[in-house]
Amino acid sequence: MARTARLVGLDVARCVALLGMAATHVLDERGADGGLTFGQWLAGGRASALFAVLAGVTLALTTGGRTPVVGRERAARTAGIVVRAVLVAVLGMGLALVDSGLAVILTYYGVLFCVGALFVGLRTRTLLLLAAAWVVVVPVLSRAVRPHLPERGYDSPAFEQLAHPGHLVSELLLTGYYPVLPWLAYLLVGMALGRADLGSTRVAAWAAGSGLVLAVVATQVSHLLTDRWPATDGLPELVETGMFGNVPADGPWSWLLVVAPHSSTPFDLAQTIGSSLFVIGVALLVVERLPALPHEAVRVLFGAGTMTLTLYSLHVLMRTERVWPSEEPSSYVWHVLVLLGIGAVYAALRRRGPLERVVSLASTAAADRLRR
Repeated sequence: MARTARLVGLDVARCVALLGMAATHVLDERGADGGLTFGQWLAGGRASALFAVLAGVTLALTTGGRTPVVGRERAARTAGIVVRAVLVAVLGMGLALVDSGLAVILTYYGVLFCVGALFVGLRTRTLLLLAAAWVVVVPVLSRAVRPHLPERGYDSPAFEQLAHPGHLVSELLLTGYYPVLPWLAYLLVGMALGRADLGSTRVAAWAAGSGLVLAVVATQVSHLLTDRWPATDGLPELVETGMFGNVPADGPWSWLLVVAPHSSTPFDLAQTIGSSLFVIGVALLVVERLPALPHEAVRVLFGAGTMTLTLYSLHVLMRTERVWPSEEPSSYVWHVLVLLGIGAVYAALRRRGPLERVVSLASTAAADRLRR
């Protein structure tokens, strides 16, 4: 029962991440009064970060959970991870070909899994220490390096960019919408959590409590350091609505102090790591305490969390006019109903999503081949 509650709690958190990302894509950034809408304030930058932290949890669970696998078994599971990552990245490049207007995360996500596979032998304490150092050091190194890299584009990574591998690697690792090297901090924190006892109330409470404290402290310290900056710096609107993966490469170094969504600064990474831990911890705590019947209802209702690859891809397709009518904020309700409805049907039937099934079969085959 503890194991089932743990898995359902993680599925609930994944479902929240999926719906949050859909909200940032569909809902207006600004209200009629010009202020930031609640949906954008709540989900902007946080939903995709939660998605990445949960990827780290999954990576840890698939490589032994509390005790990392070793030797030939580690090599086999790492091979499976790499195959899974490549398929996800290829899918992301395919989705970039449709006219959705979205910054598709899947190609970055696949590369992130490949890089994260290098750390599957580490345990919770080491992963947390490494993540803490990563949050501080890598954004600084990124700011130092990016002015010397090729000028970034603003399209999602697509197959045509394979003709310019240097430029593509630069965008995937450092200059793009979801830069893998700074974002590795999310994966490391998720792996640290996945190496802990997720069935423990104490661990879930620690995740929720420490996450809340980290998010609040990072936000408040950033505001204390930046509130007196002149408005002419162009920061107020960028801090509210977010950036495009990084602070500008030609901006002042002091921009690393902001806590804007998708800015990949130390404060942004710390705040979104904190909010992710809070959501995961609360989900685990709530599901753990549910009696059998409500527990089953939650498992089905949040079944979208078991097939986020399929449903995220569907959401991208729903953003194209050929599949779905022109977007209006009111259409978010229909996105939610479609995603939750399909997820609930698959969960009730205890079936995997179609893309999850294909990716799982390929990664399992690769792992089994190395085991022989």
